[in-house]
Amino acid sequence: MEVFAYCFMPNHVHLIFRSANDDPSGLIRDFKGFTARKLIKTIKDNPKESRKEWLLWMMKRAGTKNSNVKELQFWQQHNNPIELWSTKVIQQKIDYIHNNPVKSGFVTNPVDWKYSSARNYQEDQTVLEIDI
Repeated sequence: MEVFAYCFMPNHVHLIFRSANDDPSGLIRDFKGFTARKLIKTIKDNPKESRKEWLLWMMKRAGTKNSNVKELQFWQQHNNPIELWSTKVIQQKIDYIHNNPVKSGFVTNPVDWKYSSARNYQEDQTVLEIDI
């Protein structure tokens, strides 16, 4: 996965990426599976997570509504992929992603959101290294 932009929000994720092996659907499937397992384990193993029981109950409830899920469903089943076909559209989507925490009222400057590649475009690769 080559990541060009990202923003992790409290309830969703934005990514601009390219699949190195031309299988973006498989890459998203594997990404969601890997992160779901890790995050569910982190929630279960964290004694300080005050919402643990509620989170696990919500994921179990979502999982029972989906025949593809064995037990807990972390991610929604759908994605909203958009093919980016020009430099202008790519920049437009990067700006949209970076401004998401501003529009949500979390920060006033995109660079102030720790979990966003807006920092990377300001020469700060400390949280997650990306391919610029």
